[in-house]
Amino acid sequence: MISSPQNPKVQLIRSLLTQRKAREEAGEFIVEGVRLVEEAESSGNLPTQVFYTAGISSRGRVLISRLASRGCVVDEIPEELMSTLSDTETPQGILAVVPFPRIPPVNSLTFVVIADTIRDPGNLGTLIRSAVAVGAETIITTPGTTDPFSPKVVRSAMGAHFRLPIREFDWNEIKAEFGKKADTCLKVFLADMQGESLWEVDFNQPLALIIGGEAEGASGAARGLADTIVSIPMPGRSESLNAAVAGSVLLFEILRQRKK
Repeated sequence: MISSPQNPKVQLIRSLLTQRKAREEAGEFIVEGVRLVEEAESSGNLPTQVFYTAGISSRGRVLISRLASRGCVVDEIPEELMSTLSDTETPQGILAVVPFPRIPPVNSLTFVVIADTIRDPGNLGTLIRSAVAVGAETIITTPGTTDPFSPKVVRSAMGAHFRLPIREFDWNEIKAEFGKKADTCLKVFLADMQGESLWEVDFNQPLALIIGGEAEGASGAARGLADTIVSIPMPGRSESLNAAVAGSVLLFEILRQRKK
């Protein structure tokens, strides 16, 4: 059993939990909870390190046994130590260090989501989860967007990180990939309060959908790239929706049109 907070393995966990630079340098991030560790395993992303506590559920114990049999490094730690590491109020008794997923990109993209300056981890995680649900082929984050592999984003996405590529581009890279002079022929839609109604827009074409941040909306660079501004009609008294809700509404309208 590992009990010292100064143990090198514990220190690695702390750095991966709190530091984006540490995650990028290691090429690893933290998943917490039985379900997310199961998702990592089933996707082929076997953990390089697993911590668990004596109070873990029976389902968790089966998972721990299976991971150990597959060669994963598994260590028990006291519940008090787990509480200091956990990013949740009620730890499930297991967390793991997992390599960044290596999901092959789609050769001919037709459905891309661009998260632009979304700073709230819960919103980004939910948007990633919705993108997976509707069958988007990749999600791109822009400068100013929160780290997609931070613990709160990972927890909100509920395993979606293991199902589609998540790429971090600057705007020059995005323009080169999806701009009007790019080889990839995608129509770029931008979600905004003022624009064409999503019910009047034709989404039956290869497209990229830009969802802007919570406070100031999409950046100037995003607006410069957009071909069409699209909005969500709101006849009620609400002035706006948060990025995750607005993005999800638009994503499912795209799916509805394509399935019609």
